[in-house]
This record gives sequence, C-alpha cells and structure tokens, in this order.
Amino acid sequence: MSEDRQKLIKSARQLIETDRLLGGQFIPAAAGGGSAGPAAVPAPPSMGLQEKAEALEAIDVAEVRPCVNCRLYQARTHTVFGEGDPDADLVFVGEGPGAEEDRTGRPFVGRAGELLTKMIEAMGLGRRDVYICNLVKCRPPQNRAPGPDEIEACWGYLIRQLQIIAPKVIVSLGNPATQNLLDTRVGITKMRGRWQKLPLIGEHLAGIDVMPTFHPAYLLRQYTGDNRGKVWDDLQKVMAVLGLKVRGKTN
Repeated sequence: MSEDRQKLIKSARQLIETDRLLGGQFIPAAAGGGSAGPAAVPAPPSMGLQEKAEALEAIDVAEVRPCVNCRLYQARTHTVFGEGDPDADLVFVGEGPGAEEDRTGRPFVGRAGELLTKMIEAMGLGRRDVYICNLVKCRPPQNRAPGPDEIEACWGYLIRQLQIIAPKVIVSLGNPATQNLLDTRVGITKMRGRWQKLPLIGEHLAGIDVMPTFHPAYLLRQYTGDNRGKVWDDLQKVMAVLGLKVRGKTN
C-alpha cells in the first residue's frame, strides 16, 4: 500500500472517530506534520470531570475491550486502555503494554512502570494526578515495538482520549510515541528535552505542548547518571510549565 494511501485511510478513520465524539468537522493534519498548527482552533466542548470519566469508560468498555481491529488481539489477556485523572493537565504516552500490563489490564505497572511512578512522584504528583496511556492497547509479542498497522488500528482511541482529557502537556515516552504523536522520523535522542507543539492530529489538539523524553524501559537498560539527569531535566521543564514546585529527583 502506498504511503499516500495509508495517510488517506488514517485521515478517514480519524474523521469517523472525531465526528463520533464531537460531531464536528475534522481537519486532517498537513502532509509532513510539523509542530505548527492552524492560526485558530475552536475550543473543545466543555466537559465536566464526571462526563470525561464516563466518556473514557464508554470507549474502553464498548470499543477497546472487544476490539479485533489488528492481530494483537489474538494473544492478549487484557486490553490496557489507560488510567488516571480524566481531567489531568499532564498525560504520559508510551508505546504499548508489557507482560505485567497485559496480565493486569493497567498501564505501566511492571518494572518500567515502577520507575515511571517514581518519576511522577519526584514531580510532586501521584499517578492519580496524571493520565497514563499508550499508543496501542494490546501487548505486542515479546514486547516489540508496535507496527504501523497496529498503531493505525488504535490511533482513533488515543486521539479521543486526548480530546476528552484536553491536557496542557503531553510527555511522550520513547521513539514510537514521540514519532507518531509529532509526525516525525527524528529519533528521541535528538528530540528529548526540546519543547514541541502537537500537530493537528485531531480536532482541538493542535498546539498542545509536548515534551519528548526517554522511555522508562530504556532507562532501566541504560541506567546511568547521565541518562537519569537528562530525564529529570526534561521533567523539570514540564514542572515549570505546569507551575509545580521541585520537590525531589529521580532515583
């Protein structure tokens, strides 16, 4: 399938998913992406905390759990939709569930999840204060990176999660999350620590601040003082934007 056709199919699916949630017109992202959005994007519909929680739960229960849109459903134990504050200012987006996440149905609860929890707590927050999710909602075999078709199958779910939550900041964890959210092929080593703007991947989403940083699983493999310091620098930049007081550091 040609790249242009893949983009056309992806845009069409985003249109369907966005219209279902918002009942509005979807404006597809410009070819090639980039951090600049349109001059003006209408404000998202006002939703209260309870409405957001119910909207997220409805997508999870009615659509994600029974989803068979890609091959990943064949080996899953549980889907892993996401968890945290439905009205969070800060959303963490990873690539996909691992073994422990597949077993429990919760995101980031394995070894990488324990490290992410420490990172969040070092920011003076708890998991209940942020929202945590992934590009794909089922575990890729052997914890490999999700394929383009698998990401495409789950893309509408992620878009709608972000539209409902309407965060101020997204922290993209690792290459797959960063490259897909920002529509770029630049690697995380060059992207991390530099503020980006979310392109118009869905209505009302253009312009959200994105901070790319290393995935906790990478830190576990390369647990050096230099890498830990880089991630902590990235998180401090997020804290400054959100008005959070520095209270500690990652271990």
